[in-house]
Amino acid sequence: MNATVLTYGLYLCIALPLTIWVARTLFRNGRVFLVDCFHGDEGLADSVNRLLLMGFYLVNFGFVVLFLKLGQDVEEARGVVEALSAKVGVVLLVLGGMHFLNLWVFTRMRKRAQWRQLPPPLPPTGVLH
Repeated sequence: MNATVLTYGLYLCIALPLTIWVARTLFRNGRVFLVDCFHGDEGLADSVNRLLLMGFYLVNFGFVVLFLKLGQDVEEARGVVEALSAKVGVVLLVLGGMHFLNLWVFTRMRKRAQWRQLPPPLPPTGVLH
């Protein structure tokens, strides 16, 4: 087996479990936030959480697989480490970006939901002169 094929295998063995770990962590810890976003409707929050998990897997696994190709052949151990560090580093940045995008979207949803729960504004009580 040459070093390029070894690099491909190691990359997949690192990137795919890393994606699964991040997805499961977000799934577990995001439930409380989603329940709050959906006004305590746990069934809806759990359903959305599962759909988000599936979407996260699809997008990130797709990225990991599309990003598999190396620009050049790897010939020695140093090249394997350098290629892996570049590939895994980009995967980590994409996972982090996806996490912050999800947080941003749900923070906006949560704020919108909180605005809807506020009582209507009070009518004016007098006139200023």
